[in-house]
Amino acid sequence: MSRHTQMRGLGAIAVRRDDADYEDVRRSVLWNELVPARFPDVIVRPASAHEVVEAVRLARSQGLRVAMRSGGHSWCVSPLRDGGMLIDLSGLRTCTVDPASATATVQPGTTGQELTSELGRHGLAFPAGHCGSVAVGGYLLSGGLGWNSGVRGPACADVHEIEAVTADGEPVTCSEREHPDLFWAARGAGPGFFAAVTAFRLRLYRQPGAITRTTWTFSLADVAEVMDWATGAASGLSPNVELSFSLGTADPGTTPGRKVVTVTGTAFASTREEADAFLGPLRSCPLAERSLARQLDAPMTFRTLYEGSAALWPPDHRYAADTLWSDADFPTLLGQLADAVDAAPSSRSLVLAPVTPAAPPSQDMAFSVLGESYVVPYAVWDDPQQDAANIDWLRQAMHAVESLGTGHYIAETDLTAASSRARRSFTPDDWQRLGTLKARYDPDDVFCSYLTPEDAPA
Repeated sequence: MSRHTQMRGLGAIAVRRDDADYEDVRRSVLWNELVPARFPDVIVRPASAHEVVEAVRLARSQGLRVAMRSGGHSWCVSPLRDGGMLIDLSGLRTCTVDPASATATVQPGTTGQELTSELGRHGLAFPAGHCGSVAVGGYLLSGGLGWNSGVRGPACADVHEIEAVTADGEPVTCSEREHPDLFWAARGAGPGFFAAVTAFRLRLYRQPGAITRTTWTFSLADVAEVMDWATGAASGLSPNVELSFSLGTADPGTTPGRKVVTVTGTAFASTREEADAFLGPLRSCPLAERSLARQLDAPMTFRTLYEGSAALWPPDHRYAADTLWSDADFPTLLGQLADAVDAAPSSRSLVLAPVTPAAPPSQDMAFSVLGESYVVPYAVWDDPQQDAANIDWLRQAMHAVESLGTGHYIAETDLTAASSRARRSFTPDDWQRLGTLKARYDPDDVFCSYLTPEDAPA
């Protein structure tokens, strides 16, 4: 760590742009190997909520705009801005569980895998994100579509209180009773949130007694028929089954190098028998003879689920992603994206289509479900010489379906692709309300708003 450990009035570790180890620190706060040419004036790493208060007050006094980062991936690297102060919350990782009330107080740097592991010790669970390395801070602020969301809904619905530092540098508690407007925005505003969250208080639920998974893999050429079958079967599935479709390259253990469509159902249940029953509609398939691989009712744990996600999004790679909500059905969306996947310059690139809750959240929050269907194309590669080709592939894949879109998901959308991305991640009324609240809580624009193409030149 830098020998330049303090700025005047700040106890936290801080690295300035002219420090010798600045570039090492700048890169170390990023998960994506695709590192944009954006350079904060200072990077601050608080070790406590009090040091976050100090950092925000110092930034305000010196006219430095503040960007926040908790940890894990941000595909468009939204926290990294030119100038100003980057406050890296990844060191705030305390997780305190109260089994009696089935609640937990979690700091923003805690990763999903750390949270799930700690809760498991108490027989409890939370709809944490699918990638274990992602910290809960950005995940929860953006809404959070995680494990077992068919039953639980967006993860932010199980946030019942936050601790935050406002643009004035004041620590506040926010809930439906205290600062309810700020609490509303904290559940879905994502990287445009206008305060620094130092803790989340979560409602928990009983850990599933059994998790099982059924997977079918077919040639990409069969995508139309596979989607017709799978979407029909989906109507008979319990909400306890998390269903997803993917287009990509076959697992090396099946048919290496072949482009495939995969149908995956993961059941969360009280018992193994109940989990297997939940997966019943996926057990038989009229296309079974054409399948390249199948796995029926395989027992899983949260650990093995995270291992599977880590294989899809390995570290030390370069990433770009975009999102689309749509009212078109999955056969239409994935039928149009199949050609793009077939032509992807990287064999690791894929399209994921999780079947998300279609109903609006029951609670008042900034997060909104904006369509009946949801798709995420990911460009994944490791050669810097292929940056332009892979980013161009992502843009072309999105162009193929964008006319069918009804919006985007702020957590993963490519905010550098178009200035409308952030606005179209919310309903018109919610977007207007966010603007009104930003002006009220942060009139001096201390906290950076949403990344735009102008903030992220090529």
